Amino acid sequence: MHLADTSSFVKSKKYGFIYDNFIGASKQINDERDSWTVFFRECRLEPQIRMAERYFDSNCRKRFLKLLDKLPELLIEPKKPSLLHGDLWSGNYIVGNDGKAWLIDPAVYVGHAEADLAMTELFGHFSSEFYNAYASINPIDSGYKDRRDLYNLYHLLNHLNLFGDTYLSAVMSILFNYT
Repeated sequence: MHLADTSSFVKSKKYGFIYDNFIGASKQINDERDSWTVFFRECRLEPQIRMAERYFDSNCRKRFLKLLDKLPELLIEPKKPSLLHGDLWSGNYIVGNDGKAWLIDPAVYVGHAEADLAMTELFGHFSSEFYNAYASINPIDSGYKDRRDLYNLYHLLNHLNLFGDTYLSAVMSILFNYT
């Protein structure tokens, strides 16, 4: 999936999708951008931060602005855009009667493969065999672990917006780690 040709999933730019969709019950904005960092900022983090604003005091809001401004230093542009599942965690794959793995409940878009990998680690990990097999066909950048939590901030903000303040401490922890 991450190695697939993405040209039919975007109209004219590299990142985004041909239409908006949903991540859980939240609208997922997929406006196309030429830069992965700009897309992640404008279409992933900013909308979720705005929706969660009631949870943050003025200090947190300043930290979020600082984080958003630092994104070009923290994220890398991928060598190649990837088709992403968008909500790739252990609850969204099943094993069929044929013994093959099947992905379900996508929040698909074109982005950086690291965003999907990060999600596989957010609510428990996939097996080591999965990561070894993945890396054998699509090598994982050595700096990925430094960016993983930043990618998961999007999902944690979404969970904060959908399910409430149970996720606030995880959001704050990531915010404070990067600012």
